[in-house]
Amino acid sequence: MDGGNGSGGMEVKEAALVALGEVLRARGYSFTTVTPETHRRVNARPGAKQAHSVRDVFGWSRPFGPGVLEPRMVALLEEAGALVDCKDGTHRSRVRFSCLGAGLYVHSAWPTSEQDAVFFGPDTYRFCALLQRVPGSFRRVVDLGCGSGAGGLSVAARSAEVVLADLNPLALEYSRVNARLNGAHGVQVVHSDLLRDVSGRFDLIMANPPYLADTDKRTYRDGGGTHGTELSVRIVRESVERLEPGGTLVLYTGAPVVDGEDLLRTALEPVWREAPLAEVRYEELDPDVFGEELEKAPYAGVERIALVALMARRG
Repeated sequence: MDGGNGSGGMEVKEAALVALGEVLRARGYSFTTVTPETHRRVNARPGAKQAHSVRDVFGWSRPFGPGVLEPRMVALLEEAGALVDCKDGTHRSRVRFSCLGAGLYVHSAWPTSEQDAVFFGPDTYRFCALLQRVPGSFRRVVDLGCGSGAGGLSVAARSAEVVLADLNPLALEYSRVNARLNGAHGVQVVHSDLLRDVSGRFDLIMANPPYLADTDKRTYRDGGGTHGTELSVRIVRESVERLEPGGTLVLYTGAPVVDGEDLLRTALEPVWREAPLAEVRYEELDPDVFGEELEKAPYAGVERIALVALMARRG
């Protein structure tokens, strides 16, 4: 695997995260990551303020005291630079581990408030399920804005080459770890603004981009523009010309709906009509997500945020 991580120190940190994941897997660790709001509610329950188990530490991101983790896990956290000292003498992990199918993936701990946080949650599960609906095997695949790399890695077994591309250095670090942790081969991790620094054409281009209007401008949430749709439109526009004949584009994203009109679809229709595409399918997967966002200023006038999928094939 070509990682290009550039420093011995980074290699040591990544190796420690791989080793930690392997220890968790050997101990039978299992965790399904929920939405941030569900996470907040569960952690607000009585008795949930501090970790009592490995799942509490690496799933629910709760502070832990002595004896909760075996010494080997603590040492690997420290080696990875992922051990945080709390003021009350407890510690926290900077990372979480989530299960998806047979895979185990490292990503940022809750709450994901940092600008460079690497998110993993229900969207990740839905995105990877969508990718399983794309038939066949692939010569070259690219996952744009890959985050944890889960999307690209979910099709690695039927792909000769997988490129995981992201602007966020932490996402690239976790993607390298996840590729190694899950035994993926033929994976290249590239620092790139979408396809800008990625060469060649692809049989499958996929993206699960940020699609909200985030006032904090967090990389994994803010899709740009008035309602967070700017990046999704750009992905479609720039990806079509990089598809091989017969190649497929899969976009999983969010769409603001105003007075019954899907604003993302309205913006995308002229793009795909002008493109050399033989087939376009636009599907609403979930009519109503992130309802709490509607209370924020950017969503004044928006009645709902839908989850949608665009699947397009080049002629």
